Amino acid sequence: MADKTLNDLFYETLRDIYYAERKIVKALPRMAHAANEDKLKQAFDHHREETEDHISRLEDIFEILGKPARGRTCDAINGILDEGDEVMEMFKGTAALDAGLVAAAQAVEHYEISRYGTLRTWAKRLGHDDVRALLEQTLSEESNADSKLTEIAESAANVEAEKKVA
Repeated sequence: MADKTLNDLFYETLRDIYYAERKIVKALPRMAHAANEDKLKQAFDHHREETEDHISRLEDIFEILGKPARGRTCDAINGILDEGDEVMEMFKGTAALDAGLVAAAQAVEHYEISRYGTLRTWAKRLGHDDVRALLEQTLSEESNADSKLTEIAESAANVEAEKKVA
C-alpha cells in the first residue's frame, strides 16, 4: 500500500464536502417549507441558491485538479441532517420549530466552515492558489450564512419559541 499524502487527504476531503453539499441542497427546500418565519424561509431559499454555486465551484476545483467530481459518503453530514429532520418532525406546528431549524442549520454551517477552512489551508500548503481562492469564496459565504442565522435566531426565532404555540 502506497503512503498517503496531504494531497490524498485533500482530495478525499473534497469528495466528502462535495457529497455534503449535494445532500444539503436537497434538504434546504424541506427546511424552508417547514419554517414559520418568512425571514427564515428566505434565508433557506437564498442559501440553497448559494449551495448550488458551492457545488459548481467544487466541480471547478475537481476539474482544475484533473480529478473526477465524485462524492464520498459523509456520515457526519448525514447525521446532522437526520437531526434536522427529527427537529422538523418533533416540533412541527410549534413556535419552537424555527429555533430548532436555526440550530440544525447552524450545525450544518459549522461543519461546512470547518471543512472549507481546512481545505483552504491545505490548498495553500499544496500550492493550489487558484483552488484556495475558490474555497475562500465559499468559506466566506458559509460564514455569512451562519451570521444571518444567528441574527434570525436572536431577533425572532428564539423570542417566538418562548412566547406561544404557532
